[in-house]
Amino acid sequence: MERTEGLFITLEGIEGAGKSTQARLLARAIEEAGRRVALTWEPGGGGRVGAELRGLLKDPDVWRHLGLAEIWLYAAARAHHVEAVIAPALADGAVVVCDRYLDSTRAYQGYGRGRPLELIDALHRHPPLDVSPARTILLDLPVARALARARGRVGTDAPGYDDEDVSFFGRVRDGYLEIADREPGRVRVVDASGSIREVHRAVVASVADLLPGIVPVPEGA
Repeated sequence: MERTEGLFITLEGIEGAGKSTQARLLARAIEEAGRRVALTWEPGGGGRVGAELRGLLKDPDVWRHLGLAEIWLYAAARAHHVEAVIAPALADGAVVVCDRYLDSTRAYQGYGRGRPLELIDALHRHPPLDVSPARTILLDLPVARALARARGRVGTDAPGYDDEDVSFFGRVRDGYLEIADREPGRVRVVDASGSIREVHRAVVASVADLLPGIVPVPEGA
């Protein structure tokens, strides 16, 4: 029996763009197309270590004072995530769907906070951080609309980036779009301003070349 190769897909975007919802829907569509899926997220994927690091990285009383250490903490969390979840799933032939990955660090810490992009990229040239997605879906939404969505959510975790000002998120969004312009073969930009179902259909279309036979999850399913 021929072994199926693993496939790594990431979803990116500013707060309120709908990444978590679209990641779950995409995972279901992939499963219904007959592929095994590992659905994960950053920061926090990878069990207790990831959860502990997420607690630090999402605490504004911590990250506001980290400076360059913030980059190293994200790299540590990601290295563990790759070793514990992503690489084993890929080796087992699964499709890994990850809510945030390296582009989040580039966009938030690099473009948003002005941390050195060259340091971020240098760290990710070394194993295990050199695992790169085959496709990244950038859910793009105007900042004001995205933050209105994000601040209206119920049951979110500790206050974090949602409290940043509009100019910060403007830089983050611009950073994401610059990454997409630079890597059109990997990054697909999806307009996230439509309904959940409309965006889901666009997300599925953005990976159809990698997953023959995939179709959107039926509404109400």
